[in-house]
Amino acid sequence: MLTLKQITEQTEKVIKGLEKKQFKGAKEAIERVIATDKTRREAQTQLDQNLAESKKLAAQIGALMKAGNKDEAENIKAEVAKLKEAAKQLQTAMDEAQQSLIEQLCTIPNVPYDLVPEGVGAEDNLVVKTGGMETELPKDALPHWELAKKYDLIDFDLGVKITGAGFPVYKGKGARMQRALINFFLDEARRSGYTEIMPPTVVNAASGYGTGQLPDKEGQMYHCNLDDLYLIPTAEVPVTNIYRDVILDEKDLPIKNCAYTQCFRREAGSYGKDVRGLNRLHEFSKIEIVRIDKPEHSEQSHQEMLDHVEGLLQKLELPYRILRLCGGDMSFTAAICYDFEVYSEAQKRWLEVSSVSNFDTYQANRLKCRYRRAEDKKTELCHTLNGSALALPRILAAILENNQTPEGIRVPKCLVPYCGFDMIDDKPF
Repeated sequence: MLTLKQITEQTEKVIKGLEKKQFKGAKEAIERVIATDKTRREAQTQLDQNLAESKKLAAQIGALMKAGNKDEAENIKAEVAKLKEAAKQLQTAMDEAQQSLIEQLCTIPNVPYDLVPEGVGAEDNLVVKTGGMETELPKDALPHWELAKKYDLIDFDLGVKITGAGFPVYKGKGARMQRALINFFLDEARRSGYTEIMPPTVVNAASGYGTGQLPDKEGQMYHCNLDDLYLIPTAEVPVTNIYRDVILDEKDLPIKNCAYTQCFRREAGSYGKDVRGLNRLHEFSKIEIVRIDKPEHSEQSHQEMLDHVEGLLQKLELPYRILRLCGGDMSFTAAICYDFEVYSEAQKRWLEVSSVSNFDTYQANRLKCRYRRAEDKKTELCHTLNGSALALPRILAAILENNQTPEGIRVPKCLVPYCGFDMIDDKPF
């Protein structure tokens, strides 16, 4: 969440930033925060004065009793009792203001960086780069859900039988391709200096709050009501929460973690052609990269993460583009975000496969994730960053569609050592 320092010292900048993010009632929300903080500070000041006066008067009672001034001592006792009662009321007022302040801050999104373009939705995102190999497909090219059926790679109907729509069953070479992609992505992350983590795939509410999924996205998360636990929408949640309530040493930054997990998203309201096949699932595999860094180095960290994801797409020989998201299309918590999309030649559309975001101090403030500066030993909020490297479903869809030939589906060279075959065809493996 935003810090009070940001809000009180850069009020106009914060309001303009929130308006860029299409946050309705930005000015009123910030004014309420400032007014609530003023109420809290005034109650704190009065409470401090009250306690100081109580302490001062209490010190006089013993001396008065010794001197035989019992009546005066009793009067002071009565005054101290009144002050203590008033202190309880002030403490309650201060606690209520503090709770209200936190609740208000939780409803306010992060402020986008100046580099973020103006805009309302996806149509306003800025394409900053295109790359990869162009593809020419046969005239009778098939979408991936037809290819999956033809070569018995994925059974969508069986997934519906076992669980429901959006839970596919991978089979044979389809399952091998999944495992190949997972291991390839993890190995590439390790070579780039990321430490692999194997976290839980269910988290408590505090973890969801720490990274900003709660209270913003609870409707998109699967909730285990009995235990009040949530299935993770991304490994970002458990991995970033490793550093909740932690003070790190500056010399240990940046911290670089990666993790493979299954991810679960309800995707409420999704329907139509955009959800065919692997385009939008409720359960899917993803490798996430997460960084914890100091503010002055986070821009470089972000660029290194973007370079890493781009390198993966180049090795997979897929046509791709990179977009800088506009204010209205960014997530609640991001300060700046770049999306990677791969082109599906068979579907004639771009498929998002990664979002790489810098959250500035927004998540760290919720997490209370700080680092201790080497120079003066003072603590400051860290910056947190994460990105998909990569999400598997649409990557697999693009590989199947863009590499289909009359003989079968060609496997990208980088994956052959991982899956053990260079062609998906009708021949038994």
